[in-house]
Amino acid sequence: MDTLTAEDVSELDGLEDWRVLIRSLHATFRTGSLAEGIAFATRVGAAADAADHHPDLDLRYFRTSVVLTTHSADGLTELDVDLARTISAIAAELGLTPEPALVSVQEIAIDALDIPAVLPFWRAVLGYDDDMPPEFEGDADALGDPVNGNPAVWFQQMDAARPQRNRIHIDVWVPLDAAEARVQAALDAGGTLVSAHSAPSFWVLADPEGNEACVCTAFGRPRD
Repeated sequence: MDTLTAEDVSELDGLEDWRVLIRSLHATFRTGSLAEGIAFATRVGAAADAADHHPDLDLRYFRTSVVLTTHSADGLTELDVDLARTISAIAAELGLTPEPALVSVQEIAIDALDIPAVLPFWRAVLGYDDDMPPEFEGDADALGDPVNGNPAVWFQQMDAARPQRNRIHIDVWVPLDAAEARVQAALDAGGTLVSAHSAPSFWVLADPEGNEACVCTAFGRPRD
């Protein structure tokens, strides 16, 4: 099955509630109560079973978030698009409010000269494993939280030692239509722009002491 890029998805109708982050479709709906969230999740579960295609759900007191991806294709497909439209229709029937600007994904990036040497330490100290959340599946040299949904950790290959710069940074994945505002907010809060060379794929920012973070989107990236 052919996979879809963020650009492909942005041209499709009926996905106003959804945003592409990494290789997944994300939506979050304000439910107002846990009972309404459970009712929504029950309807979504029935629709997923009928489609034989299953999302990840994060059910909270006032909000339910949904993540869709096609595991067998290691990316987004028409299966995700069809189920996303169905889920949006369910949310609309229940009177739930979509808040697509609020979706985000965080990950921790560690630069390393010898990834096989450092990865086992981080697996052990974090209690993580190689069972990645769906948006990170297919990434080599990465670790995921098996239970609690904490940020994934991935390892970036270095060619030479770089003691003068921080070697751990945070990647914050946001919707394309929220990225520039997020960058500006960081600058207004005392940050500096290290590089916008790869925007809108990512902007590199630093805090007043030089610790770095990247604001990332799924756009402007090569098709796998």
